[in-house]
Amino acid sequence: MTVRWGVIGTGGIAHSFVADCTAAGIDFVAVGSRTRESAEAFAAEHGIARAHGSYADLVADPDVDAVYVATPHSRHAEDALLAIAAGKHVLVEKAFTITAAEARRVVDAARRADVAVTEAMWTRFLPQMRMIRELVAEGRIGRPRLVEATHHQALPSDPRHRLNDPALGGGAILDLGVYPISFAVDVLGVPTAVTAAGTLSDQGVDTQMGLVLTHEGGAQSMIHFSLDLRSPNTASIIGEDGRIDLDDTWYTPTTWRLRDRDGTVLEEFDSREELAGYAHEARAFEAMVTSGTHEGGPMDPEETIAITAVMDEARRQVGVRYAADDDGSDAPVGRLTCAGGCAGDRSGLEAPPAVP
Repeated sequence: MTVRWGVIGTGGIAHSFVADCTAAGIDFVAVGSRTRESAEAFAAEHGIARAHGSYADLVADPDVDAVYVATPHSRHAEDALLAIAAGKHVLVEKAFTITAAEARRVVDAARRADVAVTEAMWTRFLPQMRMIRELVAEGRIGRPRLVEATHHQALPSDPRHRLNDPALGGGAILDLGVYPISFAVDVLGVPTAVTAAGTLSDQGVDTQMGLVLTHEGGAQSMIHFSLDLRSPNTASIIGEDGRIDLDDTWYTPTTWRLRDRDGTVLEEFDSREELAGYAHEARAFEAMVTSGTHEGGPMDPEETIAITAVMDEARRQVGVRYAADDDGSDAPVGRLTCAGGCAGDRSGLEAPPAVP
């Protein structure tokens, strides 16, 4: 079965995703935008047959099997639910949603509709991450005790840009922080405690943030991200008997090394590829669609919800608030120890139940 893709949104990430996936042979048959002109321009650039002047028309297209949602964060839940209601499988660009309550709502809707839904955290699907998971599982670095990762970029400072607009889910955490947070959860599991500190812009979004995550067994993650700095963006997984060091830019196909406890290089890897690497997540998602196994894999929906809950709590601690936080995000979320005390009964990282 060939999965036929539609795209919601025509921004920069949509261009990158479609160009990379098209080069890998993935079949895009339609694109939808808020204006027909934008959809037609995108379709012409990428050789897509049909352009729809609304998202509703895109999800109603009978030739579309799966939808890639590439709109701003603030629209992810709404657009994913629109596609799910039309019976489409949905790959939602990271960050999956604004809040864990929204994430739960989307995942539960997909389960009721019996369609696949996955966060497009493309790093999880890269071959290098499969290899790294195998090295850790084989005990090559002993028991992992620490993850260190950064994500710094110098991004537009215009207060009208979506990255700086709280109404559009602006700030560093949803665009940049989600990468190292997801990486830490991938390696060490969902944390049991979050401690966060950050700096806010005049618009009230985080320009930088540092997190210490505590995981089962006392393992920790040290994470920093910023939207107004540049750095090499490296990462390390440090175990009792060795470590894995990922070079810049660690969340893309890159070079990396396995070292013993003394720092001696045991193996070196070069995971750089000709293509950017988005096709790996698209192919994995297609396999979920065609096999009927709609969950699991490198980015399971329950883990996405837990990661979003981590970001909810980190934002709460530094004072970043979105409109979506008023829509059920103060519901209890499980077993989380909050630095400085939790808001209400926020005591864990299991996402809240679906909001009707």
